[in-house]
Amino acid sequence: MTVRAFISGCAGARITPQERAFFAEADPWGFILFARNVEDPAQVRALVDALRAAVGRAAPVLIDQEGGRVQRLRPPFWPEYPPAEVFGDLYARDAAAALTAVRLNSRAMAGDLSALGIDVDCLPVADLRHPDGHGIIGNRAYGETPQKVAALARAAAEGLLDGGVLPVVKHIPGHGRAPADSHERLPVVAAPRGVLEREDFAAFRALADLPLAMTAHVVYRDIDPDHPATTSPVMIGEVIRRDIGFSGLLMSDDLSMGALAGSLAERGRAALAAGCDMLLHCNGVLAEMAEVASVSPALSGPAAQRADRALALRRKAEPRDVAALRAEVQHLLSREA
Repeated sequence: MTVRAFISGCAGARITPQERAFFAEADPWGFILFARNVEDPAQVRALVDALRAAVGRAAPVLIDQEGGRVQRLRPPFWPEYPPAEVFGDLYARDAAAALTAVRLNSRAMAGDLSALGIDVDCLPVADLRHPDGHGIIGNRAYGETPQKVAALARAAAEGLLDGGVLPVVKHIPGHGRAPADSHERLPVVAAPRGVLEREDFAAFRALADLPLAMTAHVVYRDIDPDHPATTSPVMIGEVIRRDIGFSGLLMSDDLSMGALAGSLAERGRAALAAGCDMLLHCNGVLAEMAEVASVSPALSGPAAQRADRALALRRKAEPRDVAALRAEVQHLLSREA
């Protein structure tokens, strides 16, 4: 089989015969899970195993498990994890404690994910929190300055890697200033390029060595007024690859989001032509999945090399007491100034 350059969702808690046949034929590089795919630990583990069996290999399985509002695994089987903002607040009181806390928090989440066979987490969020930005980022951000955000995001990524889970930094080159929710419509950022380079882009520049990143469906008017970063050769070639220096695997954000125009095939072609290595499609609608697959090339060349470098970082982690890690995080978060 030829691995194709896309990541696919699925519709429910178990794959259907139609999905199984589609995955076997289309051979996506990986899969992504959402709340609709989650019932209990045994079911999630069985679904992960079934997805991999459909393509006949240990395909990466992704999830958005940030904590706070964006957390696909929830009680009663998994704990509520704190949002990023909580660690940013601690950082203002005790930077060292905050870095330790966010690292241990991510290590605990990695323990939860690894037990299910999930090996990629769409975390850390390196977007800055900006007063003019839409609340879609809000408390998902570690803070308002690139130095603080990069330090905490780095620690979060290290915690995941220590637990055998690959991090995906998002939303490169920065969603925090966007005045709209890109799930619904296309945000346009009017800030000058110099401001973006000093602030929003700087957080990602400090994380440029991480293995995986996800694009922002955001227009940066002073750089490319006509295209969101996901489909902009200027934003990907000049900003993400050259100025930020990101050298890992670059995936699009979800192609089914309202920010993008055109058919799914047109969106996919535009993202690949702009320089994305991998297409991400999340909603589990089979007809849409097939449309994305139809424009997804075989994973080859530099994109395949980046994918291989990322997957080489997957490793079996030493067992840790996840409950004890969470307790230590809560102890650190409770510290007073």
